[in-house]
Amino acid sequence: MSTGQVSPHQVSPHQVSPDQASPGQAGTGEASADQEDSAAPVTRQEAARPEAPARPEAAGQEAPPGADPPAIVTTGLTKRFRSGQLAVDGIDMLVPRGSVYGFLGPNGSGKTTTIRMLLGLVYPTQGSHALLGVPMPAGTVQVLPRVGSLVEGPAFYPQLSGWDNLARVDAADRTADPRTAKKRITTALDRVGLLAAKKKHYRAYSLGMKQRLAIAASLLQPRELIILDEPTNGLDPQGTREVRGLIREIATDGITVLVSSHLLAEVEQICTQVGVMRTGKLVFQGPLEELRARGAARIRVTTTEPSRAAEVLGKLGLADVSAGDGEATATLGDQAPEQITRELVYAGVPVAGLDTPRPSLEELFVGLTGEGFDVDG
Repeated sequence: MSTGQVSPHQVSPHQVSPDQASPGQAGTGEASADQEDSAAPVTRQEAARPEAPARPEAAGQEAPPGADPPAIVTTGLTKRFRSGQLAVDGIDMLVPRGSVYGFLGPNGSGKTTTIRMLLGLVYPTQGSHALLGVPMPAGTVQVLPRVGSLVEGPAFYPQLSGWDNLARVDAADRTADPRTAKKRITTALDRVGLLAAKKKHYRAYSLGMKQRLAIAASLLQPRELIILDEPTNGLDPQGTREVRGLIREIATDGITVLVSSHLLAEVEQICTQVGVMRTGKLVFQGPLEELRARGAARIRVTTTEPSRAAEVLGKLGLADVSAGDGEATATLGDQAPEQITRELVYAGVPVAGLDTPRPSLEELFVGLTGEGFDVDG
């Protein structure tokens, strides 16, 4: 796997060479395209630096005076592979400091390619980006020691223990003080709940333990930003709960977390901000509650005479009126439900029940991406 501009002192779990990866290493549908690109020499166009540093206002939001810049900003970030595939199409991403940003989309929508560009593992075809206010790739050496990451699954030496694997990762970090290595490794293992299994061989770890060890590796040094690509991919329910709980705990320390996922449960349980990808484009970005509010509320009348109820709803000017088995529905619009109830009763329609449901998150995502999502994970 290509490591782009990442220097030895910025080693993360995903930077271990492929021949060291465990047989069960997880991946995504976007990996093959990245591998195709990294296998060939970098072109002069791809190696060129962005024309201008990425700035918060480039994504439509200027940082207040004296405030820290956003954790991630991209401007027109684009990646086209030599095969002609446009994997990422001019996205403007903004990840606020201290947020848990859910980077969502079906497999193959461009999430992993975007993450690899953010970390300097793949050159963008065009556009620019900044991490923690530092323009990339010029600031790679300066900023990546402040960033932890897990991309395309954990990869460690299977014959070594969890402790020994972290010791090797730590020793490769030129910014790490070897005098404090033991304390930092102990703290990282304890934080992810693996201290009791520190002498256990990596090959004997469950998939959930492997994911947590990878996160521990990203926490050996103080970090301001953690980027996790599908951290619960392939986990059983218990492992999924453990990793989600760990992400919530990391976020309480003020660390910004970007979580790539295709699971709606990830969004609802741990994320405060959402970015939704569809075929390389960022089709929504903002607070989770803003996404929820996008769906137009409907009114649903439960009645033994749905046709008559639908007729009244139509006369009131409601749109998208339909009548079915025991109910009539319509888009609510600006009308008050109590006024609609009054008109139904005045018209002699027997009203057994009335509610105003909004689209579920699943319905909203399907509307944005045109594809379904795994709801439970």
